[in-house]
Amino acid sequence: MASACELQLEGAEAGLLAAAADDALAEVRRVEAKYSRFREDSVVSRINAAAGGEPVPVDEETAALLDFAARLFESSGGRFDITSGVLRRAWDFRRGVPPTDDMLHALLPLVGWGLVERGSGTVRLPRPGMEIDFGGFGKEYAADRAAAAAIAGGARHGFVNLGGDIRVVGARTDGTPWRFGIQHPRDAAATVASVELAVGALATSGDYERFFVHGGVRYCHVLDPTTGWPVQHWQSVSATAPLCVAAGALCTVAMLLGPDALPFLQSQEAAYLAIDAGGALHAGGLG
Repeated sequence: MASACELQLEGAEAGLLAAAADDALAEVRRVEAKYSRFREDSVVSRINAAAGGEPVPVDEETAALLDFAARLFESSGGRFDITSGVLRRAWDFRRGVPPTDDMLHALLPLVGWGLVERGSGTVRLPRPGMEIDFGGFGKEYAADRAAAAAIAGGARHGFVNLGGDIRVVGARTDGTPWRFGIQHPRDAAATVASVELAVGALATSGDYERFFVHGGVRYCHVLDPTTGWPVQHWQSVSATAPLCVAAGALCTVAMLLGPDALPFLQSQEAAYLAIDAGGALHAGGLG
């Protein structure tokens, strides 16, 4: 998952917990192997390799994730677009230099969920060079699947934390909730708030995960698919939801919506903590 991950289970016989933990970890590895764009044998890589060619058959799990991506595209007004990963070809965060407008304009015709062709059990990217990328919700989906595997294995208390995207298995053995800190977006050693959860999930999206500063301007990895340029309105957005995929989607969509994020989060009746570019906190239901 290219991040620090943690699985904590408690309250049952040691052998049962060990088996439940193994099942949870196996599920994380399964999801990563199946959907990582970094693996040539993954479903995502197979779909991308066929861009401009024939439709690619997909199983029910993949079709359901594509359905989820379609709903996110619609609910975000086209800002959450899993075809926007091609823009990374123009953005080298290790080099730390912004691309030219010409570089982005060359890639923007390859971006557009509306171009994707869905059939009964198939998907097709019509233009050569197009890509899909489940990075916008893959880690959160893996957290949910790992929690489900742990519960199926008999675990009732604990949580899964994949790089700050957290799904709770159940409250602590004494019935009290777990307490999670929300990272300060400008100080990796500090937190800005804490959240208590006995059920559900917590996720955060921010401009501090991958970024560079050039000419006094911070450029982060959250890219607006309509322009190709990084968002700059929020330092971070955290939200809770019953599922980690839902919490993560709320955060990412909010980052992409810029000044329209708070009305969106409120319309979703989400508990959130958003930190704007000036460092001011905006909380609804948590924080």
